[in-house]
Formats: sequence, structure tokens, C-alpha cells
Amino acid sequence: MDLCLAIKTRLQELGLEQKDLAAAAEVTESYISQLLTRKKLPPSPDRTDIYEKMSDFLKLSNGELAKLARAQRLDEYRRVYVEPQGALLTKTRELILQKCVPARHKQIQSIFERQPFGELERLVTQKLLDVVSRVARLELDNPTWLHELARLSGKSYEQMRVIILDFLDTDIFNVSNEDCISFLEPLIARWDIDLSTFDMEIVLNSRLVPGHPKKFSFVEKDFDDSGDEEPGLTEFLQDAVLSRDISVEEVEFLKRIRFTTRRPNRLFYYRSLQNLRDPLHFRAEEA
Repeated sequence: MDLCLAIKTRLQELGLEQKDLAAAAEVTESYISQLLTRKKLPPSPDRTDIYEKMSDFLKLSNGELAKLARAQRLDEYRRVYVEPQGALLTKTRELILQKCVPARHKQIQSIFERQPFGELERLVTQKLLDVVSRVARLELDNPTWLHELARLSGKSYEQMRVIILDFLDTDIFNVSNEDCISFLEPLIARWDIDLSTFDMEIVLNSRLVPGHPKKFSFVEKDFDDSGDEEPGLTEFLQDAVLSRDISVEEVEFLKRIRFTTRRPNRLFYYRSLQNLRDPLHFRAEEA
């Protein structure tokens, strides 16, 4: 017996309908319908809480539905597996590039276009998905967080639950525009990558994910507190007007400015940048 048949049989035995199961699992009725008609592959049990919720509702032993889901997924992979090919969807790539820091945007875009879904594009996409997936897994049982994310994405709570379940089951070869619009857009504030070392920095939306930025090199690590980025600098770099044409070297200079009491705003960094660029503020080179 596979997952679909097991659920249908149990619903019939209990005199329940798909909409009842959808409500118990906190997903849309459409999502349950797609699962039961095999139009949607069951999500990985390791990345979702849906099987526990459905098992409780259907009064099934713990782990039974998850076991059936794993078997169905394995059969599907054996049947249709081929090596993925091709580039990201256009809107997905556009959104990922949009989140790149302005100082690096043109350079990264040129590489992406020259090498569609090459090593750099896959590295960046994978790291963004890894970070956002981790957040989604941690917050899946947090109704307050889900409602706020749903509001920012223009979705209902149940729709957002479905999108999360799909997102947690995706990879860089199957990421959709819906994933990016629903997750990368509100959760990722910006990202940057050093093309000489491939160290990557990902800054999350502080409203949804409080904490330090993430840095990746050979190992992932949190920023050291002494190097935590000022909120004013974050706002400045996200402002496409104020930070227009800023270079990587100028960004690094602004990051090194330290404060012990008052916190600067975005205008402070804008004026600091103008001061840095003004030759009148520097000694003339000796002949």
C-alpha cells in the first residue's frame, strides 16, 4: 500500500473528507488533493511536520505515513531520475541578482549570463537556499512568524504552510519562482561574495530573522560580535539611491567604522561616502 491509498482508505474508514485532513495538517485542500492524486510528490519526512499532524488526525501509528512517503519518493526517483540541465528560471535569477550588493551586481550578473547555471550561480543559489531552508525549518511551528511571512508575501496562513513544505523539499535544480517570491524576497536582505576567495556573506531581514549576518568560507560561522554590521549601514546598502555605484573597497571602509554609544543612520554613511570621495579631504600627494 502506498501513501495515497493509505490516506484515502483511512479517510473513508473514519467518514472524513480531504478538507478535514487539510485543516488538521494546516495546509490547503488543494495541496492534499494533489498529494492524493499523485500530482505532487510527497515531501521528505525529514523536512516537514505534515506526517505527524496527519497521523494524529487519522489515528495511525507514529511513523507509518512517513515510511510510506519515503518508499514512494524512492520509487519516483528511480523511475524518472535524469541529470538536471539548464539554467534557473528568469524571474528566479533576477531576484537573486536583485539581492546582490550594488557594488558587485554588474560583475556577478555578467558571470551568470556568461556561464548560465555554472559553478558560481549554483554556489550562490545553494547557499541562499541553505540559509533560508534552515530558518523555515526552525520556524515551521511558529504561527506568529508564519502569519507575518504570509502577510509580507500576500498569502494566507495555510497557503504559506504549503509553500514552506514545498520549499523544504526543493533543491537548486528545481527551485521555483514561487519559492523565491515567497522566501528569498522577504527573508534575504542582501548577499555578497568575494570572487577571489568565494567567501560569501548573507544578511537576513532583521524583522523576520533577528541575529547576526551569516558568513561562509570553508565552514559556516556567525559574525563575531565586534564585527556585527550597524543597522544604519544595512539600510544604507539596501537603498539603491544612496548607495548607487558604491565600490567593494568603499563598502569595506564603511564596515570598519566603529561606534560605542550612539547608532548612526543611513544618512551618516551616505555623507561618510561623499567625504571619502572628496579629494579636498585628503592631503595632496607630494611630487
